[in-house]
Amino acid sequence: MNRSTWAVLIVAAVGWGTGGIAVRAAFGEGIGPWTLVALRVGIATLLVIALLAFKGLHIPDRLTLKVGVVMAITNLLIPYILFTFAYNEASAGFVGLFAALIPLATAIYAHFMLTNERLTRGKLIGLFIGFSGVAALLISGDSGLGEDGRPLIAAVLALISVVAIGYAGAYAKRYAGRYDPIEITGIQFGMSTVVLIPAMLVFEGIPHSLTAPGWELILYMAVASTFLPFYLYYRLLESMPATTVSLVGYLVPLVSLVGGVVFLGEHIETGIVIGGALILAGMVITDRAGRTRTTAMSE
Repeated sequence: MNRSTWAVLIVAAVGWGTGGIAVRAAFGEGIGPWTLVALRVGIATLLVIALLAFKGLHIPDRLTLKVGVVMAITNLLIPYILFTFAYNEASAGFVGLFAALIPLATAIYAHFMLTNERLTRGKLIGLFIGFSGVAALLISGDSGLGEDGRPLIAAVLALISVVAIGYAGAYAKRYAGRYDPIEITGIQFGMSTVVLIPAMLVFEGIPHSLTAPGWELILYMAVASTFLPFYLYYRLLESMPATTVSLVGYLVPLVSLVGGVVFLGEHIETGIVIGGALILAGMVITDRAGRTRTTAMSE
């Protein structure tokens, strides 16, 4: 990958990685999970609408609508809701580690859904090592929050999210080049907002008591952790393999771990170190296996 591609991946990783830190900080401001996810996605939707209005609004075609609906469910609603609740059960660093499994999940789906992104022996070895890291995390019982954490619940919620995101990456790549990334982002955000705002009102009501720091955190998540990373993600999918784009998952755990310790005073416990090392080792092996196969095919 060239420098500009790495720069884009880093920006997206910082956005998603600091999003988890901001979620935990928002919980400290008394913001409920439904309010948090609904407002951040709702504000991001307004940003996309403004951008689309600037470009010139038009009715999207059937394929764009189809992809947008699938992305709304698998790439936003499921992961955003479940990851938000997971951050209530474990540290930002603990939950962020599961983002490193996204490339593996994407690689599995891509094997069956895309003709030119097959699993290899190296990728399978990486898959095994990566999930060994998940097992180590669960066996250790470390959550990064001491006795207040519930790592098993957080892990289940995060793993379901990873499965959904992996499918979304392969699905979006299947139709890449046939839709406008900003239109897909708009449909994804808009449809999710239609679901999330009523859910917020039902479960938590109208947010009357949001503090100024709470609004600042929500605005940060809407722009830097929702709108920008998703837009960059779809842009990259236009010209790069789905498994390569998903490598942003390598960087998210590092951002989450370091940020959680620096800004939230979270703990890096033994289980998190061992599990995280195995997960990241699995990711590196998978990446190298993918690059080796690509080089061999081009020769």
